[in-house]
Amino acid sequence: MSALSPAVIAAIDDLELAARLVVEGLRTGGHRSPFHGYSTEFRQHRPYRAGDDLKYLDWKLFARSDRLYTRQFRETTNLSVMLVLDTSASMAFPERGLSKVRYATIIAAALAYLVSEQGHAVGMMSMTNGSLSYVPARGGRPHLRALLAKLDRMEASGTWDPARTIARGAQLLQRRGVVIAISDFYDAEEETRRELRRVVQRGHDVAMLQLLSPTERSLPFTGSIELQDMESNGRQLVDATAMAATYEAAVTEFLERCRTCARRDGIDYSLMTTDMPPEQALRDYLLRRSRRETSGHTRSTGSS
Repeated sequence: MSALSPAVIAAIDDLELAARLVVEGLRTGGHRSPFHGYSTEFRQHRPYRAGDDLKYLDWKLFARSDRLYTRQFRETTNLSVMLVLDTSASMAFPERGLSKVRYATIIAAALAYLVSEQGHAVGMMSMTNGSLSYVPARGGRPHLRALLAKLDRMEASGTWDPARTIARGAQLLQRRGVVIAISDFYDAEEETRRELRRVVQRGHDVAMLQLLSPTERSLPFTGSIELQDMESNGRQLVDATAMAATYEAAVTEFLERCRTCARRDGIDYSLMTTDMPPEQALRDYLLRRSRRETSGHTRSTGSS
């Protein structure tokens, strides 16, 4: 079965059906999701007994109490995933055809469907003009349907504060989990990178899914044109022919910077364009994530 085109998937009015088709396409390709719950969670201390594994001794507690205590853990298979979705005005591009925000909602819906189907908890965080919109991370079919309904109503407008939105989404996860940010990442580049790094340092598994329209990667115009910023509404008259090479080089440099900084900071990174079948875009991300897990990649768990 060949992957369905982005236009076909986007034309499906039922977002749950679109998500299911994308996930079924992943299954048809023999792909297994690499979302796995963390194996241990701290439960309590108990006095040390001879024969206890020394690696579980709590030396900080010993320093305060002058007594030896062993940390006890419980096994847990449940995983919490927070989807952080950019719905700022730049995501409404292009105005005709498949917009970035619609593609983003399809990717987010498919991820939510995949995570929920595995018995894990999934939630969502977004912001429009300073107001946060939140769906807590929970499991179960009724919750998934409520989340998908919320996603389906998403429209791109105004501005957002990516660092604040990402920070709040991670904070509302009740324990160590996965934070997946879906955005073009045009806004507040340094602040966003700093916050993503903090979230990694707090022990979360973090992913950047960077989403662009193919026409954003090169300037598809010639001659004098007026460009308008979709968020500030500022306008500027430019010579598209003269600046095409400079523009393309700047975009390439920006994308490479996003990729290399993410890799340096221990963040999963995938570049997706709206002409890619969603199934292919997700497969590339999940395979990359799976390779990181099987290679024994570890993330920093220190505090920021």
